[in-house]
Amino acid sequence: MEITELTSAERRVVDTYPRGAAVDFRTGDAAEDDPEAGAGWGPERTVRAAVLRKVLLAGAREDGEIPALRIVGARITGELDIRYAVAECAVLLAGCHFEGVPHLYGAEVRQLNLSESVLPGLDASTLRVHGALRLTDCRIPGQVRLGGSRVEQAVFLDGTRIGVHADGSTAPAGGAALEMNHITAGDDLWMPGLVVHGETRLAGAVVTGQIVLNDARLVNPGGTALHAETLSVGTDLHAMRLRARGLVNLRGARVPGQLNLAYASFAHPGGTALRASSAVIGEFWLREAARVEGRVNLRRARIDLIHADPGVWPDEVQLEGLTFSTLLPHLPALRRLPLLERDQDGYVPYVYEQLTASYRQVGDDDAARTVQLAKERRHRATLPAYGRVWGRLQDVTVGYGFRPARAAAWLASLLLIGSVVFGVHHPAALKADEAPDFNPLFYTADLLLPIVDFGQEKAFDPQGWHQWLSYALIVTGWLLATTIAAGITRSVSRS
Repeated sequence: MEITELTSAERRVVDTYPRGAAVDFRTGDAAEDDPEAGAGWGPERTVRAAVLRKVLLAGAREDGEIPALRIVGARITGELDIRYAVAECAVLLAGCHFEGVPHLYGAEVRQLNLSESVLPGLDASTLRVHGALRLTDCRIPGQVRLGGSRVEQAVFLDGTRIGVHADGSTAPAGGAALEMNHITAGDDLWMPGLVVHGETRLAGAVVTGQIVLNDARLVNPGGTALHAETLSVGTDLHAMRLRARGLVNLRGARVPGQLNLAYASFAHPGGTALRASSAVIGEFWLREAARVEGRVNLRRARIDLIHADPGVWPDEVQLEGLTFSTLLPHLPALRRLPLLERDQDGYVPYVYEQLTASYRQVGDDDAARTVQLAKERRHRATLPAYGRVWGRLQDVTVGYGFRPARAAAWLASLLLIGSVVFGVHHPAALKADEAPDFNPLFYTADLLLPIVDFGQEKAFDPQGWHQWLSYALIVTGWLLATTIAAGITRSVSRS
């Protein structure tokens, strides 16, 4: 293309490029400068994509100056195609209206800023940016492809709308609306207020800093809203007030700091709404989040701290292999136990042990015993009939060893009954001249306690129904002793 073929608007771009000065085509009228109305902008602010391509690849240089392509408020016609090109300058195309999809696949630039622009889509997979990548407040009804890109500083998508037209309508994307699989960001991934209609993909992404998704809306009903398997974050992932419609998949993600989902809402009725199986997370916050609509899968996840009210969990959860240390807020065990009973895998003993350990860690031994008792009761339902009967007996008598006062109450009650009955009707002595004075209390204790011998039982012989009472006390004593021993053994082994 010859210089003589340039329009006045294009001439301004070509002439200012060597010095890195900005070309601002805006009029100062906010309504008129809105890029959504850019299709009606006249030739005075229209630049062909082919001209921009030539400037980036073969623009003039001036000694002592740093070139840069900096344009604000232009209508860019045609398709900007710099695939595999190396542009050794910063690129600013802000507040612009693109008629065609920019093709930046495999390109390399020092910095790229398309903030506040309207684009039909963006093809920038494997893009390399030596500085920051800014797509702040962009409106992109089509697909955005950034998979495999390498950005040495931060990536900005704050306030950007993807997959939705200006009139609010959406169209099937035929793939992910926002594709950032295996992207590498040397700093933060900054996306507060992001709106995506369609699937967002972050699988295998590596973010050195933090990810911020506060106030974002990820909408893909019936499908996957966020696919972020094996995502690796250097510090935190903040998604406060996130609204996700569809599956949020964080399987195998690594978030060493805080995964903050406070005040968020997740909905995928009939499917899994939140999946973080095999994830490694420092702090998992669901503080004051809405009740999840759909399943939650935390299988094999390792989490140091979970902050969630019991009301946030749905009717179906998957917790097998979940490891955690601390639960906040600190609540009675009876508030936490119903969640464990809703596990789709049925009886999962490991998670009971984790809950017990978390209570012991904060010194709440009574809550820990309550959890262990609930575990034994849940396990009893999985046993054959004879095991259930034996388990019921241990539960009623000593609470599986976690309610020792219950055994004492049984013994005291039986001791009282026997003492009263035998105090009223003394049994006859076997050898009157050798028998000790009869003592109903110690006689009953002799019957009840297998390893205690006060010399009363062998010296007296009850008759009639009193004899049957003595047999009942002996059998009951043995049963109590056996169940107490079994319960204490179990309790000690858990301590």
